[in-house]
Amino acid sequence: MRYLVVVAAALSALALSACDRPTAVAPSAPPAAVVVVPVPGPAGPQGASGAPAEKGATGATGSTGMTGAEGAKGEQGKPGGDTIVVVPAPAPQR
Repeated sequence: MRYLVVVAAALSALALSACDRPTAVAPSAPPAAVVVVPVPGPAGPQGASGAPAEKGATGATGSTGMTGAEGAKGEQGKPGGDTIVVVPAPAPQR
C-alpha cells in the first residue's frame, strides 16, 4: 500500500509538470482586402391593381341524349280473395 501512494504521487508530479508548456504564437496574417457588400434598401410602394378581365363567350348547347331502354314488365297480379284493405282516416286539420 505504501508503494502505491508513492507511485501515485510521482506520476501526479510528472503529469502536472508536463502540462507547463509555453504557448506557441502563430504569426498574424496580413489584413484581408475589404469587400463592400451592397445592402438592399426598404421596400417600395405597392403597384396599381390590374384591369378587370373580359367575360368570355357562352358555349353552345349540347345535343339531346338518346332515349333509355324500356324497363322490364311486372308479373300479372293475383286475383283478390279474402283480402281486406284498411285505409286510415286522415288526420284532423289544426
